[in-house]
Amino acid sequence: MTSALLWQAPLLMAVGAVAGCLNVIAGGGSLLTLPMLIFLGLPGATANGTNRIAIFCQNIFAINTFRRRGVFPLRLALWCTFPALVGSYIGARLAVDISDELFRQVLGVIMIGVLLLTTFDPMKRWRTIAHELTPLRYTVLFVTFFGVGIYGGFVQAGVGFLIISGLLVHGLDLVEINAIKVIVIFAFTSIALVVFVVHGQVDYSLGLSLAVGNSFGGWLGTHLSVSKGHAWIQRVVSVTVLVFAAKLLLG
Repeated sequence: MTSALLWQAPLLMAVGAVAGCLNVIAGGGSLLTLPMLIFLGLPGATANGTNRIAIFCQNIFAINTFRRRGVFPLRLALWCTFPALVGSYIGARLAVDISDELFRQVLGVIMIGVLLLTTFDPMKRWRTIAHELTPLRYTVLFVTFFGVGIYGGFVQAGVGFLIISGLLVHGLDLVEINAIKVIVIFAFTSIALVVFVVHGQVDYSLGLSLAVGNSFGGWLGTHLSVSKGHAWIQRVVSVTVLVFAAKLLLG
């Protein structure tokens, strides 16, 4: 183990634990881990690929926990997964071809956009009571998750919010939504990770260190309900994301 990894590994484990918990409870963990990997010296594409190792491992633990708790809407999850797989391959191919400077700028803009989305929650007025999933609604879900796959394959950061919004408009329960979310993200992350590995855009040492933290956070997130401290934690994360985004955009 190099001297740099001696201090980078514990840092990534700690950040990964927070990110993994956020990813399962709501989303947005990659808004912390992806810029952190860049600030540790990885090129944008390599940071993007390395982050997928942690997401992949985290969702293995999260899926298993949801299954043991009896929350496993497999049929609907599979319907959402197939178009996301196709979209993920397209998005990942775009990500490995983009220049490092452009990726950093795009990531900075995305981080601010996701932060605004979560703060003002424009989808709130579209949330409804549960509806029967008609053929039309299944078609809407299919198209929605193709777009989710492209976005998730490209950058991952904030994709959980898109999935939650895309399912809330159909009136699904939040617990069921989170279970579907981890299944879909696990599946399309597998495709994206293969693309990044094939193109040599993965740092395995940093990725595995981050995965340890993300996996613990993913396990913890499935056991936590919203606590009184959640709003405070969200404010701290929001400030951190703003600082990271400014650093990416301004250099």
